[in-house]
Amino acid sequence: MFLINLWMCLVGVVVILYVILDGFTLGVGILFPFAKDEKQRDVMMDTIGPVWDANQTWIVFGGGALFATFPKIYTVLFSALYIPLFTFLFGLIFRGVAFEFRSKSSHTKAWNRAFFGGSIVAAFAQGLTLGAYISGIKVVNGYFAGGAFDWLTPFNIMVGLALIAGYALLGAAYLIIKTTGEVQARAYLQAKASVWAVAAFMLIVSIWTPFVAPDIMKRWWSPPRAYFEWLFPLTGAIGFIMMLRSIKAKREMMPFASCLVMFFAAYLGLQSGIYPYAVLPDLTIFDAASQRETQIITLIGALCILPFVLGYTIYSYWVFRGKVAEDEAGYH
Repeated sequence: MFLINLWMCLVGVVVILYVILDGFTLGVGILFPFAKDEKQRDVMMDTIGPVWDANQTWIVFGGGALFATFPKIYTVLFSALYIPLFTFLFGLIFRGVAFEFRSKSSHTKAWNRAFFGGSIVAAFAQGLTLGAYISGIKVVNGYFAGGAFDWLTPFNIMVGLALIAGYALLGAAYLIIKTTGEVQARAYLQAKASVWAVAAFMLIVSIWTPFVAPDIMKRWWSPPRAYFEWLFPLTGAIGFIMMLRSIKAKREMMPFASCLVMFFAAYLGLQSGIYPYAVLPDLTIFDAASQRETQIITLIGALCILPFVLGYTIYSYWVFRGKVAEDEAGYH
């Protein structure tokens, strides 16, 4: 049981790392059309260019870990959410191609639209997947037993829109750190608009979730979870207030830190209502786990690889720390 819970925590950490790190690159893509001219878009592109590859590592690591340690989750999710998951992957691929070709093509405007479109599609598809994960998937004897379009519901669409707003907030907060002048000034305004949208979506999701997943509400109000569950919305509210104050005070690092507080509060609050289930409403992490020997061998491999992944990520951010100057912009 300890090993299963350990792996659940490791996979959860990898998921949130991917959401945060690739989330702000998706957010920059979502905000791409609002730049005044190509020079400003070059600045935005240069803020994410050096760390692009490092951020993508986490989705590969997380997918491999999930497949090895919780194969039934992998099987059920890809069977039930084949269309949104592959739409997400196609969005990432299309965004990556646009990212590289934009600097080498004479059709810059077309690749700008492609970069924006890939970012929007990837973010929205992630939201559809998250919404389906929250609302539940029909599983019989460990296998998906629903229809191909069960994921296409108003709640899931709303979660998709919420994730677009969340990534736009992350992207704006990151641009505040990495840019100056007009790009930074607009990022402050975008962060302020986005944080209000995110707060509204969080409230809607919190109210709507008990209707699509009543078991989550039961677990929220059942001891011992009921004794600490209130900490998550309180922490999210603190992050929201921190964000507004830091934007008003024109702080640079605090808006991104406030985003992290809001995202972690939402993520932990959701997981506290789902545990010990891997796929709602019936499949637990203990039912979905692979053999103990497989988890031990995979853990040894992860402990060998993870320091290199973390080291590479930290080194990338350290080397390319500092702001992007507009007169030096132009990703190559």
